[in-house]
Amino acid sequence: MTQNRIPVSILTGFLGAGKSTLLNRLLKDPAMKDAAVIINEFGEVGIDHLLVEASNDAVVELSDGCLCCTVRGELVDTLAELIDGMQTGKIKPLSRVVIETTGLADPAPVMQSVMGHPAIAQHFDLDGVITVVDAVNGLSTIDSYPEAYKQVAVADRLILTKKTLADAPGMAALVERLRALNPRAPITDGDAADAASAAILVNGLYDPASKIADVDRWLKAEMAAADDHHHHHGRDHHDHDHGHGHHHHGHHHHHDVNRHGTSIRSYSILHDEPIDPMAINMFVDLLRSTHGEKLLRMKAIVALTDRPDRPLVLHGVQSIFHPPVRLPAWPEGSDRKTRLVLITKDLSESYVRDLFGAFTGKVSIDRPDRAAMMDNPLSIPGFKF
Repeated sequence: MTQNRIPVSILTGFLGAGKSTLLNRLLKDPAMKDAAVIINEFGEVGIDHLLVEASNDAVVELSDGCLCCTVRGELVDTLAELIDGMQTGKIKPLSRVVIETTGLADPAPVMQSVMGHPAIAQHFDLDGVITVVDAVNGLSTIDSYPEAYKQVAVADRLILTKKTLADAPGMAALVERLRALNPRAPITDGDAADAASAAILVNGLYDPASKIADVDRWLKAEMAAADDHHHHHGRDHHDHDHGHGHHHHGHHHHHDVNRHGTSIRSYSILHDEPIDPMAINMFVDLLRSTHGEKLLRMKAIVALTDRPDRPLVLHGVQSIFHPPVRLPAWPEGSDRKTRLVLITKDLSESYVRDLFGAFTGKVSIDRPDRAAMMDNPLSIPGFKF
């Protein structure tokens, strides 16, 4: 998340949802000429009309200058090859990377490849997950395949294709389901002319033009709306301890259960007071080490007691977290409150809220070992606040 990190977008979606069509259209956008696209197999995607020449090389340059490469072995190795190529001058500096996953891939390992490997995380930044959903088969796919269910839940943007082939009640039911599973991701019409511009890839924390943190966009505008609701209406039914000096509130929690009984929840926690760095460290470490597989995604911007003017940004997928980043300042117009957005699977929301409360002073940890815990915290590997 610094100026020299290259944004990475993950393009995922169900089999037959239209990822290849979308990718072909994306590749025609002039903004993609300094990008690299990582594809599982060239043959599956059919971008031949753009190739200068078919080649056995792992990296192929398209006629407009965009690089395409196939995943050879592990994704981390492919990303490392790109870093090496840029450092040795074999390939030009990249403006962004797009990774296309196979239809029924669980997006978590792909996300973790970008954020969990120190050398990779130093050069690349996970900008966002774009999930393509087919309007005709979307509902049945979400219920039939746990991977598809997760692809929707963790997306930063949902692209709906084949809308013209779906009937109105079916479309309404699908959109309602997508909203229940993922209230924050904007839904883009994949058939619209502008749906295949490189702009759909921009979902990250920074505005790429100004490099200024855009917190509302990252945690999604829903957060700002929820905060407005709180300020204008005073106490609301999620705000259990309004009026106390040390309170935090939750807004707009969403919950969805698929037919396999998997329950996905999406909710936000807002906290008014700066937090002790040790407390947030311990909260994240406990959540990640004990319930990592249930933490589909967590994004947070945190006001810390040591430098409340420089917020900390956290981003995690299951037990893997991107190295924390301190922003130089809060974005203009921000109310400087801590915000956490969590997407969890089969994990009680009240448990997470109580755990957060225990470490941030809302609930006292009435245990004799509290002092010992504070003296000797579990430190997150590589975490330095």
